[in-house]
Amino acid sequence: MERTLNITIYKNLSIDELTKSITDPENKAEAGSAAATTASLAVALLARVSQYEFAQIKDPDDKLDWFVRNSEILRDYMVHLIDEDVRCRGPLRRALKEGDDRKIEASRQAAVSICLEIVNMMGKALEMAEGLLSYVQAESYAWLEESVILAYAASSAASRFILHMVSLSPDETYRYVMKRENEITMQEQKSMHDRILSTDLYMDK
Repeated sequence: MERTLNITIYKNLSIDELTKSITDPENKAEAGSAAATTASLAVALLARVSQYEFAQIKDPDDKLDWFVRNSEILRDYMVHLIDEDVRCRGPLRRALKEGDDRKIEASRQAAVSICLEIVNMMGKALEMAEGLLSYVQAESYAWLEESVILAYAASSAASRFILHMVSLSPDETYRYVMKRENEITMQEQKSMHDRILSTDLYMDK
């Protein structure tokens, strides 16, 4: 009898199906997939702002056109990372079953790769949001605010998984470097988050 290999493509699931998958402790979709989903929503709202402002201007400049194009590219990339997070943790799951300490350590570092990318890309999303401040109007302010909140939330969630994995490493230098880099990155993102949400910057213009 021929075997059928069933592979779940998580990005193709409905929101209901995806969240149920994340709910199940035995399922392969977990924190990184949740962070990537949140990140995709954050950038979707960012794309909404840029597209709205683009439509309001009679002769939009190249910079605003860049925001429109790149926010959509980033949204699509974040959706792609929902499944990439599942894949990057596969070697760790196998190593844990085998019980090989060296393989576990090597695969643990690989398992954080997508979460590291989410943190990095949400930094880019926050930079884009800050760049949109010169275009945003009162009508689109709420979308920008919501985008920034979700982007920082996605980054924070991914960051927590990274710190958890790092804390399990026996390599003291690796633990120190990763924790310090994470601390600096999250401080920078928090500063951007706070600046953008400081409505005095643009609501009174």
